[in-house]
Amino acid sequence: MVSREDLDNFDDSIDRRRRQAPSQPHRNSARPQRNDSYPPRNGSQPQRRPNNGASGRPVYRNASARRRREAQRKRRLRNRAIIVGTGVAILVLIIVLFSLMIRGCSSGSGDKDKVSTDTIAQQGGTSTATKDEAANSNSSLSQDLQPTYFKTPVIKDDNTNGELYYSIYVWNKTGYELFGGDDEHSKTYANTINTLAGKLPGIKVYDMIIPNHTEYGLPERLKSGDIVSTSQADSIKTAYAAMDKNVTPINIYNYLADHNEEYIYFKSDHHWTGLGAYYAYKAFADTNNMPALKLEDCTEKTIDGFTGSFTNSAPSLDSDTVHYWEFPYGTEMTLTYDGGATETYDSPYYSGATEGSLTYGVFIFGDNPLTVIKSKSENAEKGKKLVIVKESYGNALAPYFTNNYEEVHVVDFRYFSSTVGKTLPAYCVENGITDVLFANGVMSANTQLQLDSMTGMFN
Repeated sequence: MVSREDLDNFDDSIDRRRRQAPSQPHRNSARPQRNDSYPPRNGSQPQRRPNNGASGRPVYRNASARRRREAQRKRRLRNRAIIVGTGVAILVLIIVLFSLMIRGCSSGSGDKDKVSTDTIAQQGGTSTATKDEAANSNSSLSQDLQPTYFKTPVIKDDNTNGELYYSIYVWNKTGYELFGGDDEHSKTYANTINTLAGKLPGIKVYDMIIPNHTEYGLPERLKSGDIVSTSQADSIKTAYAAMDKNVTPINIYNYLADHNEEYIYFKSDHHWTGLGAYYAYKAFADTNNMPALKLEDCTEKTIDGFTGSFTNSAPSLDSDTVHYWEFPYGTEMTLTYDGGATETYDSPYYSGATEGSLTYGVFIFGDNPLTVIKSKSENAEKGKKLVIVKESYGNALAPYFTNNYEEVHVVDFRYFSSTVGKTLPAYCVENGITDVLFANGVMSANTQLQLDSMTGMFN
């Protein structure tokens, strides 16, 4: 069946050919052309006749043109819509791909966004370690435990200023001990540990450098302003990088950074709290795939009114509360005092400690030349014996290791040699020591006098 549109197109083509044909004179030129506009004989209004084509049907030329124009307009609109839609889709795809790239680059922080961010060279000049760099160090460790990876603690800053008292900066009623170490001191410490580890054949040697409160509590605005306190993260990282392969660095920095809004350092004293020491112990346990002691399984004890080492040098400091945890298993601790006298207790904590300047002595009864703690923990591996070479930072740390070691021998390098009367290597052989941990505060690690004292135990 022929459609109406086909007829219209056919008539339209005939009409165009007729207009293009040359005009011919009329056979009867004298006869006037009929005017369709003449009035009809009956005097009514003129009526225009339809212009019929060759087929005898009216030619719908105007309607057909309108339909063609309308079809063209619709095609143009459709093409434009396709072009715009395609452009929008490409733009959305680019945005999605860019977002995925950004997310992939920032995924290193994992679920550690509670109170810390990855280091971006804004706190103390620490630079972020790449995942590949960390993996090359020890692929079996999580990123936070890698000795090449340090994160920047997020420190709340109210934009107020403090005041300097000698080497103690007081800000918001809290004292901060300023740090001035450099790469040379860090490498000297590493070389010392390397030398001492070489004198302990057959023994697994670890090293733990302990940052102080300034790194986690004092904003960078203050540390790089009127006062100067250099990056402890950079110092520790440099030292760990210079250690031999037979020394295993224990990176506690990131675990402390993740908890720096908690009560992990005292306000009136240069030491860390029992909680801060616990996070360091947990970093050691996690590094060695050991089951870590859970504080919720212990009984928490507190002593109020601690006025620490800063109190006599800096005014207006808040006093502190000392927290410690009694274990769910039995222990036996033997102290060797200056002069060689010994005494045995059934706990590594001095429950008789009271408020005042000596409250930190609750941890293993303070600084003594030698402390030996024997453990009845089910997790303590039989035959595993640890020596912790420490100064006072190690006091709060040492008790936790009884969860994993049958015996924990705590050696204060400042007093050991003069009291015990033998070198540390000889002591280790005599007592069947399997592991040795050097645990030093960052200030001691950068002080030559302390390194000389530690070296003296080996000569």
